[in-house]
Amino acid sequence: MSPKYNLDKIKFATDGPTFEKAVDLYEKGKVAKFKGELNGFFATVLGTKPYKVYVGNRYYDRGDCECYLGQNDMLCKHMVAVAIYAVKEGKPLTDEDKRQVSQSSCSGKVGTLNKTELSALKKSITGAIRYIKSYEGPSRIWFSYQSSLSEGCNRLAKIISDLPVNEQTAKLLIDMLLRLDGKLCRGGVDDSDGTVGGFIEETVQVLKEYVKLDPDCIKVFKELKGKETCFGWEEPLVKLIDS
Repeated sequence: MSPKYNLDKIKFATDGPTFEKAVDLYEKGKVAKFKGELNGFFATVLGTKPYKVYVGNRYYDRGDCECYLGQNDMLCKHMVAVAIYAVKEGKPLTDEDKRQVSQSSCSGKVGTLNKTELSALKKSITGAIRYIKSYEGPSRIWFSYQSSLSEGCNRLAKIISDLPVNEQTAKLLIDMLLRLDGKLCRGGVDDSDGTVGGFIEETVQVLKEYVKLDPDCIKVFKELKGKETCFGWEEPLVKLIDS
């Protein structure tokens, strides 16, 4: 039985420290007596003591563990390790499997995308933005909602960090930022924790790095002139036009 989630889901929706600890448990062979049943997966994870763990087949973060966090209905490294085992079936993790990106950065590589790559990129961005959705309550789903915002931003950060630098990709990032701004201003996104706003500011810094590597990127910033955004993130980019 295969889970309904994949490794990307686990990587982008789990906080960094928990994911790293889960990877360590998995790679050290600490997931034992693994078995899959109709609705999920069971295993014994060898931590400070053996913990019996269950994770669901549809949602990896829904399950149970005998550890302190698990008994308090919190996602723990043991549950994540079992979810990784369910996805990888005990096979080794690659460096890319273990690579978790939670902050936008500039790749530092100048280059272009062909039509096929550009089309795939646009679909990836749209797919990631779907996680950044409006909040419609009730309050009991607040933490789940915030996790969705984080997952969307993490997915976008991974995409951005792999992009080649050129005018074409700079335009894509500007369009993405305007879409996110629309969600914040008019789309009902509750960014009380500043997750989306922080991601936007990181991406603005990436675009400033773009200009250093390819000055032609500055041309696309003209689209921002005269626009008023939620918290003025466009101002540093507009100033670059005038300078």
